Amino acid sequence: MDIIPAIDVRGGKCVRLVQGDYGRERVFNDDPVAQGRRFAEEGARRLHVVDLDGAKEGRPVNDDAIAAIVAAVPGVRVQVAGGVREAAAVERWLAAGADRVVLGTVAVRQPEVVAQAVERHGAERVAVAVDARDGAVAVQGWQETSELTAEALMRGLALRGVRHFIYTDIGRDGMLQHVDFAGFERLLDAVGGGVGRDSVVYSGGVTSTDDVRRLAGMGIAGAIIGTALYDGRITLRDALEAAKAGGRSE
Repeated sequence: MDIIPAIDVRGGKCVRLVQGDYGRERVFNDDPVAQGRRFAEEGARRLHVVDLDGAKEGRPVNDDAIAAIVAAVPGVRVQVAGGVREAAAVERWLAAGADRVVLGTVAVRQPEVVAQAVERHGAERVAVAVDARDGAVAVQGWQETSELTAEALMRGLALRGVRHFIYTDIGRDGMLQHVDFAGFERLLDAVGGGVGRDSVVYSGGVTSTDDVRRLAGMGIAGAIIGTALYDGRITLRDALEAAKAGGRSE
């Protein structure tokens, strides 16, 4: 299972929000490029980089900072999210060196754009963010809640060729309250065979090495960790070791 540190960029700085609330921001590093290098040096194989301003405004905003992160960590696969609402934005990020582009709001409102991106660039280069609040998918930088359920979105997009999903439990994001394993298990069961567990990355409340081990034991593709790394609740090295231990078969 991949351990994927999160770098959320707002106003050119590396920040964390609580439950996606733009009014509850903590700045952890004025230099997100330096943060990316630090995670790379600590062993990260993939980074999850989000343009928070872009997610809210519906267009890329922190392009320069995020492009600089991608360029600074050539040995690390970077997946870019936030404000990607059209095919041209997907093209730009892949051309800039991103390993994968993450689509969120547009996947709910214009799923054909996602299908076209998969067809053009291949399923390995495209992921869909499934950001859920009480089971319903949130859009527009988590500022609005749709009527679509997480499992319905995932099933529908799997039929359109999507093979990578990033599921975020918004209620636990940035809260350091651990993972709702029962709820996540219900989601995986509800989605069914159309979406393999090894297609899903989990995000939201990953706080301890025990959380990591249990997630790895569920057979998922990866776990994104943010606040717990920045707060020092868990080190990246320990998280990587826990992922290996949890993923071992007996």
